[in-house]
Formats: sequence, C-alpha cells, structure tokens
Amino acid sequence: MRADTYAWIRTKSKVHIFQHKLLQMDLLAIIGLIVVIYYLVYTIWPWFLDCDLNLAFHEKFGKPIGSLKDKVVWITGASSGIGEHLAYALAGAGCKLILSARRGQLLERVKAECLQKNASLKSSDIEVLVLDVCDTDSHEPAFRSIISKFGKLDILVNNAGRSQRARWEDIELSVDKEMFHLNVFSQVALSRLVAKYFLQMGAGHFVITSSLAGIAPVPFSGTYSGSKFALNGYFYSFAAEKIDNRIPVTIVCPGSIQTDFLAEAYTNKSGEKYGEHTNENSKNKVSAQRCGTLMGIAIANQLSEVWIAKPVVLQFVYTRIYYPNIGSWLLRRVGSRFLQRLRDDKETLKDER
Repeated sequence: MRADTYAWIRTKSKVHIFQHKLLQMDLLAIIGLIVVIYYLVYTIWPWFLDCDLNLAFHEKFGKPIGSLKDKVVWITGASSGIGEHLAYALAGAGCKLILSARRGQLLERVKAECLQKNASLKSSDIEVLVLDVCDTDSHEPAFRSIISKFGKLDILVNNAGRSQRARWEDIELSVDKEMFHLNVFSQVALSRLVAKYFLQMGAGHFVITSSLAGIAPVPFSGTYSGSKFALNGYFYSFAAEKIDNRIPVTIVCPGSIQTDFLAEAYTNKSGEKYGEHTNENSKNKVSAQRCGTLMGIAIANQLSEVWIAKPVVLQFVYTRIYYPNIGSWLLRRVGSRFLQRLRDDKETLKDER
C-alpha cells in the first residue's frame, strides 16, 4: 500500500477511538445525571409529602382502596387509633371486616361508624370479635369462628400494640417481656396460625403495623423500638422465605400519628401506664384518618414497606437510613430533646444523668 493510504487508515482508527471514548464519557455523564436527579428527588420531594415516595406514587397512579371490595379483612387493635380508622377506610371500600380488641363496647362503636360509612354493608358483614391477642390459646377458636362465618380470610392486619416512654437504663426486664409478648410474640403466634391457612389456600396477605421507630430508633422508647425491629425481622424473613408462594407482606411504618397512644404507653415499671393524653392539634403528627387511608392504599397495592409521617420526620429518617454518617452527625447535633418535641410536641422525659 501507499504511504498516504496507511496514514488514512491510522487517522480513521484514531477517529473511531476518539468517538468510542466520547460515547463512554456520554454514558457516564448520563448515569451520573440520573444518580444526581434520583438523590435530588429524595432530598426535595418528601418535603411536600406525608408518606414515602413509593406510597405517594401509588396513591396517585396505583390501585384505589375500592379494589379491595368484598375482601374479608381481620383487624386486631381495631377499637381505637390507627386500627379504627383503617376499619373506616376499608368499610368505605366495601370490605367485610372482623374487628378485634379487648374492649367490646368500643368495637361496637367502630362497627356502627363503619356501617354509616357504607350503606351497602349489612350488619352481618362486620363481625365484632372480642380478643386479647396476648391470650394465644384463644387464637385458633377465634380464627375458626371467622372461617365458619365468612368462609374465608383474605387479609390479616396485625395492628395491636402499645408504645413506651422510659429511660433505657431504668426499664424493668418484666416490661421488656410484657411488651415483646404484646407487640411481637402474640402477633407472630396469630400469624403462624393464619399463614398455614394462607399457604394451603395459595392466597392471603399479611399487614403489619410497625413503626418508624423500628427503622430509625427514637430516644426513651428502648423496648418499643426493639420490639418493632424484631417484628420487622420476623415478617421480612417470612416474606423472603415464601416469595414463591405469593403471600404478600405489607409492613406499615408510621411516625407520629394523632392518636391517644401516650395514655396507654408502657413506662419503665411493670403494670404502669404513662397516662398522659396527646395534643390534638399537633403540627408534627399525621391524622389517624389520613394514616388509615394511606394504609388502605398500601394494602390495595400490596406494597412491601411504607412510611407515613410529616415531612420533617420523613427527611430525618431518609437521612438516617441513606446517609448514615450525616444522620449520626445530625443526631448528635439536634439531641434527644429535639427528637422528643418532634415526636410528642414536648420534652416527654428529661435525661437527668
């Protein structure tokens, strides 16, 4: 070949190499831009939400609560708070409900309100089933009565539980045992019974009322946070183990919700209740009605984990989880007093030591 032909080939090769490098740089730039946009969205958008982005997306574009019509749903802890307002949301959607708690009179009130929410529901569509979930011997008879009446069970909502306010080092071990029995073991026992039925039927859905305290621990609720971490672990394990069986698990993690939970909250002593009523006009708390609606959406779309809280709380949790170094630094700066005010609108307990 002539020398000018060789020169042309070398030039052409260099051009191809240069174009290839440009293509690689463009691809890296695109990936970098996507990453930046992703983190910007998670940094900015939650300031305008009262739930995580995935739940907010499904509220707008996913299945409505009405898609649960005619589902048979068993709700424990249904006499007040989150369980009560979830019952209203599901009744409005046309679900058949089993309402369980220890206080039968309050359950009857919830039932009456559910029937008002949906005139198409008959009294027989809503069963009041008084149950102490800590009495594990009563689980099987209660479950059999549901199957006998409704012929099936589609969804179990494990909602029973209590919060806590206590200094970590002062908590009696008996309190740890009592709280774990209520918040964890009773729910696991009931769910294992129902799981066998779900697996036999090839369908079913577990819904767990956990807490953001089981994602990012909070001060002065050591046993409560521990119980919610444990609850998450049990049901994440079930979901992973039975992923091929298509039995969905929805873990709901609320932050501060406008309920009267402090009145019943555990302290550091066995048999003692915190006994204070919560502020009904808190700017840092999501209403129980809104929480019930968002839970209904999460159930309808079979979401695996959802967070429900005001923007400041959401941002704090996002930081703790996705930017742990920054989150730890921030936690040291704001201190436990700030977190208490964010959670309870006041300094619930002072660290006197």
